[in-house]
Amino acid sequence: MIDELDRAFEGAPERGKPRHRRAGSGKSTIAFVLVFVLLGGLGLGGYVGFEKVRGFFTAADYDGAGTGKVEVSLKAGSLTAIGDTLTEKDVVKSTAAFVEAAEANPKGKGIQPGTYSLRSQMSAKDAVTMLLDPKTRITAGLTIPEGKTTMEIYALLAKETGRPVEEFEAAAKDPAALGVADFWFTRRDDKKAAGTVEGFLFPSTYEFPPKASAKEVLSLMVAEFNKVVTELDFIKTVEKKLSVSPYEALIVASLSQAEAGIAEDLPKISRVAYNRAYKKLMPLQFDVTTNYWFELQNKGKKHSGAMTTAELEDPKNPYTTTLKVGLPLGPINNPGKAALESAQQPATGEYIFFTAVDKTGKSAFAVTDAEHNANRDKACANGIPVCR
Repeated sequence: MIDELDRAFEGAPERGKPRHRRAGSGKSTIAFVLVFVLLGGLGLGGYVGFEKVRGFFTAADYDGAGTGKVEVSLKAGSLTAIGDTLTEKDVVKSTAAFVEAAEANPKGKGIQPGTYSLRSQMSAKDAVTMLLDPKTRITAGLTIPEGKTTMEIYALLAKETGRPVEEFEAAAKDPAALGVADFWFTRRDDKKAAGTVEGFLFPSTYEFPPKASAKEVLSLMVAEFNKVVTELDFIKTVEKKLSVSPYEALIVASLSQAEAGIAEDLPKISRVAYNRAYKKLMPLQFDVTTNYWFELQNKGKKHSGAMTTAELEDPKNPYTTTLKVGLPLGPINNPGKAALESAQQPATGEYIFFTAVDKTGKSAFAVTDAEHNANRDKACANGIPVCR
């Protein structure tokens, strides 16, 4: 189908050389002149001149422990980013004062993401002290691991927010209302798209507002997905360089996320998926899609070596990759950034087979049946249950 797959991402464009400013130019020159002038005041005004110099270099700060109550949600980030948020909320007077106070505190760099109950117009030192006090923290950030299915994510969210799983399931019935654009459910392989929110709940660490609704929580996760694919230029890349729709590439990312035991195998597994689906026109035979079908039916997952032929060839499974040629109905989990990158920039090669070969999760890849059988023998010798 697409010869572009063989040529995709074989070379990276040469980066331009960085531009350098001439030493002593711009702001540094202005600062030097100001310091020179101010220091000159020492000879004329003594202590008054010294106070002017010190005031020029002292970060603006409030005095005291502040007043009232202010709830502030902090995301994971640098001290500067935290200081910017606190300044916007008028908790501290300046980011510079906050950063200085945090760096002066031995534990200052350990401030965690979460929602905090602080006060207005606090000294930066007092603000740092409160942020390091566990009692000040109203809620903690929740980390959604890569490769979790929507069902697994709803359970994590329910535990974190106290809202029942059913509320998240109900909110997820309308992906468009959560921020998933309609074009995502268009495929170039003429197959039907699942049309669910699976694949769009981006795995990351989130700080949800204490009273956020299920719809607001899921919308934040979709917004993060939209942000990441925009930063990767995912949509245009897969359309132009791989000749597949973004939804098909998202499906491949989810398959690679589920199959890869180690991150370095992601691009090769993506290549296998593309080769089988579009070049060889053969069933993918990815057992992870059967496990996804099990989960949709509230059944437990199985290792691929323990699956029966009847389970793998279940005609009722709309996600089967054993009976049907090409990609399944939709994503089978919510892939992370590395998996998305592997789907938009797969490894080069004619691989159509892979199997885990040791207990670290590393896979071996093959082009021919003979190579694949040799890899399976190696896996079995290492105690990997792939031999039925």
